[in-house]
Amino acid sequence: MAKDLRVTRIEDLPGPKSKEELEEMKMPYEEYCRQQFDVGNEFSKPQALDGIRWLSTTMYIFTPHSVANIAEMGAEVIKIEMPRMGDPMRHTSPFNECYLYPLHDSRPMTGAGMGFLGANDSEYYITMDYHLDEMKEAFYRMVKMSDGLTECYRPGTFDRWKQSYRYVQELNPRFIYVWGGGFGYGPKCFGGSYDILGQSHAGLGSVTGFHETFGGHCAKHSNWCIDWYSGTQITFGMLAALHWRRKTGLGTMIEFSQVQAATRCLGYAAPLYGRFGIVRQRWGNWDTQLCAHGIILCGKSDFPDAKNPQDKYDARYAMVSAFQDEDFKELCAVTGNQQLYDKYKATKDRVEGEAQVEIYAALEKWAEDKSRSEVVKILQDAGLLAEPVMNDREVYESEHFRQRGSIRWIDDPTYGDVLVQSAYSSGLMAKTPRRQTWIWRTVGADNVKIYHEMLGYPMSKVEEWYEKAWI
Repeated sequence: MAKDLRVTRIEDLPGPKSKEELEEMKMPYEEYCRQQFDVGNEFSKPQALDGIRWLSTTMYIFTPHSVANIAEMGAEVIKIEMPRMGDPMRHTSPFNECYLYPLHDSRPMTGAGMGFLGANDSEYYITMDYHLDEMKEAFYRMVKMSDGLTECYRPGTFDRWKQSYRYVQELNPRFIYVWGGGFGYGPKCFGGSYDILGQSHAGLGSVTGFHETFGGHCAKHSNWCIDWYSGTQITFGMLAALHWRRKTGLGTMIEFSQVQAATRCLGYAAPLYGRFGIVRQRWGNWDTQLCAHGIILCGKSDFPDAKNPQDKYDARYAMVSAFQDEDFKELCAVTGNQQLYDKYKATKDRVEGEAQVEIYAALEKWAEDKSRSEVVKILQDAGLLAEPVMNDREVYESEHFRQRGSIRWIDDPTYGDVLVQSAYSSGLMAKTPRRQTWIWRTVGADNVKIYHEMLGYPMSKVEEWYEKAWI
């Protein structure tokens, strides 16, 4: 029925429709956000991917992270590991010495390393030697009952085992199949990859670290940034495939190259060479397009008497940003470097390499008798943007992260109290927030739940498979 334009309804007018909405509109924005996101009560809200079931035949970080993302959003994820051993990432980092117990009932003195954190949370854990013909039926039955699968094996491996997309789509046309490889198809198709290889082969390592002029050299990022970044990009593809399936009823295959993900982090490097023949150089802690906009070394630590060397010696760095002309003028006035402003008044002059060398050297000269906190306070009091480069302890103690719930203690059902920095830090969603149910589970912890309760195999069969180390 057409709307009668002669009639005005209160529902059609702008503004609050109730006393509660009026109070909400009068609320300060900070308080409004705090109420909307309701940190700490994520488990009382619905989950965006509730009802989705996904299989994860992944290892290390790159591909596991892509699936952990959807587990945090409510999908039922079943991680399949090799019997007894589990994901190789359980046995690494930091330095193979920091363990959370236990790993598996047959290996009571071996724990999983904390490098396993973050990329495998909130999932169910089963074991399966799925290249065995005897386990094919169970694998296929899970495919028929699931929405998708993510794997990271060398290209063609799952195809040889008759588990690749061209086989599983026949079993389940709605199935979404993800292959995350090092190089993707192409000349280097069969080359395996790790994060450091991705950083190196994509050219990212060549622009990370200081230039030789400053005594620097190529540097690998100390975290596995390309693994985490690639995993997040895969998740976008998985969500898009689920949306496509909702519209068409059909599954699809996603192929992802870890190395190519790293090229996206290079920004303008390749186009710069293509247009001008210039090979991008390393530039360390300073921005190549803005100045001043970088990190400087101060003369004194904020914690000179600390026992921890990262506090005692490394709490000396500060981020300084004053690239607008007026801000740079104020920076030069505060630091007693008027001659720099007279020489480099324009942004286009300050960003030149030789100018940056002179400007940052002068800033570090000014800061050589000051601590990091002194430098930051002086600059902030002058209305400039400056922050300390914080270490892990300072991040842990930061009230900002605690109020947002980005870093929190959770009561894990297996391991007890564990501090986590994942899930809740990955974008706050008011209506369907992420949640972390547990950090991980022991190898094969959910074999009975999946094989017996979900797939219906008798316990005698499950026990037989276990004795034969098929699961």
